[in-house]
Amino acid sequence: MTSKRSDVISARKLGLTFQTNDGPVQALSDVDLTIGKGEFVSFIGPSGCGKTTFLRVIADLEKPTSGTISVNGMTPEEARQKRAYGYVFQAAALYPWRTIERNVALPLEIMGHSRSEQRERVNRTLELVNLTGFEKKFPWQLSGGMQQRASIARALAFDADLLLMDEPFGALDEIVRDHLNEQLLKLWARTDKTICFVTHSIPEAVYLSTRIVVMSPRPGRVTDVIESSLPRERPLDIRESPEFLAIAHRVREGLRAGHSYED
Repeated sequence: MTSKRSDVISARKLGLTFQTNDGPVQALSDVDLTIGKGEFVSFIGPSGCGKTTFLRVIADLEKPTSGTISVNGMTPEEARQKRAYGYVFQAAALYPWRTIERNVALPLEIMGHSRSEQRERVNRTLELVNLTGFEKKFPWQLSGGMQQRASIARALAFDADLLLMDEPFGALDEIVRDHLNEQLLKLWARTDKTICFVTHSIPEAVYLSTRIVVMSPRPGRVTDVIESSLPRERPLDIRESPEFLAIAHRVREGLRAGHSYED
């Protein structure tokens, strides 16, 4: 499949049906979506709407059963083999027996980078997520928010242009979450990565994104794509502005229109 050079993700008529003991389950249906370089795109919708499944298709962790998708002009399998993306999961998924620097260095070890190259990249990415000085600590010595920042550093360590984030702050309290939202926006501004971000939080989606993709209950379809008119510089108190509240209202209406509150 071909895509424009500036298109990082290009999905056309994408569908995915799981075969289960109770019969087929259609997780995604006719998803058409293009994500350009440097965008911050959030996916929001009810549980089971296919947000994470779509992220996993991009990462070649699930195979679509219909339609097409390209990642940086390649198939997801080719993109995975070329390590074209970093993936941040809901839980930090750090190895407890490895220090923070050795957790962050793990993909670099697997890729065969030299010790000096590993050290340079680990130091650079830990600085990006404000964890300089915690290199020798173990995960259990860090707060939940710091562990998740270490997980982001690990995803950034091999310098992929695309970052896939699956509800990375969902388990954190609101104060920590707000702080990490601010940090993530600064990180995005400094690195110019393309970010695909799954969330259940309307304020989080609106605060972070250049575009918000609203998805329907299963089978997951894109019901609305909302362009944000907010400036790239976003202090937390922008969430009280009329512009922010208007975008949040449209997201909420889109979720209601998709019958997200029905069983």
